[in-house]
Amino acid sequence: MADPRFFPTPATRTVAEIAALAGATLVPGAPADRRIDGVAALEGAGPQHLSFLDNRRYLAAFKASSAGACLVRPAYADSAPACMAVLVTGEPYLAWALVLRALYPRPRPEPRTDPTASLDASAAIDPTCRIEAGAVIGAGARLGAACRIGPAAVIGPGVELGEETEVRAGASLAYAIVGRRCVIYEGARIGSEGFGFATKDGRHVRIPHVGRVVIGDDVEIGANTTVDRGTVEDTVIGAGTMIDNLVQIAHNVTIGRGCVIAGQVGLAGSATLGDYVVIGGQAGLGGHLTVGSGSVLAARSAVKGDLAPGGVYAGVPAIPIGEWRRQIASVARLGKSSGKAT
Repeated sequence: MADPRFFPTPATRTVAEIAALAGATLVPGAPADRRIDGVAALEGAGPQHLSFLDNRRYLAAFKASSAGACLVRPAYADSAPACMAVLVTGEPYLAWALVLRALYPRPRPEPRTDPTASLDASAAIDPTCRIEAGAVIGAGARLGAACRIGPAAVIGPGVELGEETEVRAGASLAYAIVGRRCVIYEGARIGSEGFGFATKDGRHVRIPHVGRVVIGDDVEIGANTTVDRGTVEDTVIGAGTMIDNLVQIAHNVTIGRGCVIAGQVGLAGSATLGDYVVIGGQAGLGGHLTVGSGSVLAARSAVKGDLAPGGVYAGVPAIPIGEWRRQIASVARLGKSSGKAT
């Protein structure tokens, strides 16, 4: 349940209104006029709450839930308690997201600049922006309409932010061009110099990085994630990409549109992801390699060669997941037979 100290209590909605928000269908006989004033997990929900079921693992909790309304797949609708208003949808998790976005909309910032913020006189800052305590805006930076800069965030010289982009507390951006409606989460580091050296006779000579980071519209970059600027060419993150916390994106990486990258992933220099690639947690991609559009990498995969579009891959090195499963099964059988031999 949302804590009212941190999240405003949403206006009550009828079950029928929630169904419309979710694109869901009410089961015949459901109380369409029942009032819902919040959301909760199945176990903790009460008659005034909306919940959802998208995974069969939680079917027992669904059957015992006191939720006033629930978004469920058609296959589970008949298992609902008699007191529950069932909203049927083929994609409960997506429907849940749509409802939460309506009940808890991202607030448009009230224009304000905290007196402790440091703004260079040459920065172009739209008057609708909000700049919190201790933030720093560098020379020649440009902030579009309704941007929000969190406490102690740093927007370096020349950095550009599109309208409605939010940079949260303690994050820093340098050498970066950022699109509209992006969110840079707490502590992220965008535009640092990449890890590049030339080595001779045991001496390492740093290579200056004179590229940028270019981020498309509607991108989210998680807390404490790092995105290095390019050496000469830019590091690029395509529109709609979602990046989790603690991800390392090295210099000259190119990430396509709509990718999803989970926590602790590492992308080495000049790696390329096509559009709509999904990467599980702690996976790694070697330098100068390409993962084709629509591919999926399982958690802890290690990519050591180019991967064709549309595949699902796993393992070290990453191979098609069917082949990986056969290898794992073979090793398991080998282990069992060895045990019998001894």
